[in-house]
Amino acid sequence: MRPNTSYQGVATAYAAGVGDGACLFGPSPDMMIAAMNTTDYETSRACGAYVLVRAANGKSITVRITNECPLPCAPGQIDLSQQAFAKLADLKVGRLPITWSLVSPGSIGTMSIRYKTGSSAYWCGIQVIGHRNPVARLEVRTGGGWRQLPRTSFNYFISADGNGCGKAIRVTDIYGEQLTVSGLAVLPNVVQRTQAQFAQH
Repeated sequence: MRPNTSYQGVATAYAAGVGDGACLFGPSPDMMIAAMNTTDYETSRACGAYVLVRAANGKSITVRITNECPLPCAPGQIDLSQQAFAKLADLKVGRLPITWSLVSPGSIGTMSIRYKTGSSAYWCGIQVIGHRNPVARLEVRTGGGWRQLPRTSFNYFISADGNGCGKAIRVTDIYGEQLTVSGLAVLPNVVQRTQAQFAQH
């Protein structure tokens, strides 16, 4: 998923429940959410991205990516929550030709960090929540400098040996902006709000 790029595809709809999905953000505060096809999901790189979806009938909506839509979802396809799809067309339509592109929304507050259940000084998973732009990279401070952590398909960055767990965290978005967050304890499954947020593009 690249900035300033328009993608063509089709919108479908699914019953999104409370809005949780493969990105493991938890229940969504609103239901303007969607599942991204596996190709454009990119092993969870799409998680948290805001996407402007335009239908051929002239209607449009901005949704946040919280889930993955596996096959038979095709490249370019977005599976919208039923609530989001209904703002573009009647649910009975089923499939709707669309174009979509990445957007960088206005007021969304600051981002948060969550350590995965089971995290400790010896193993940890780190998740970024509420980021304005897609996250490209996450690093932790170690004795030898910054260490990039591998990203999982379930949207956590993992330090398998614990190195860097509980230390400063540096998050980079797809535009190259870097934000450093420090002073967070390793509190498993607790959403810790930061004072940081990426710039709007």
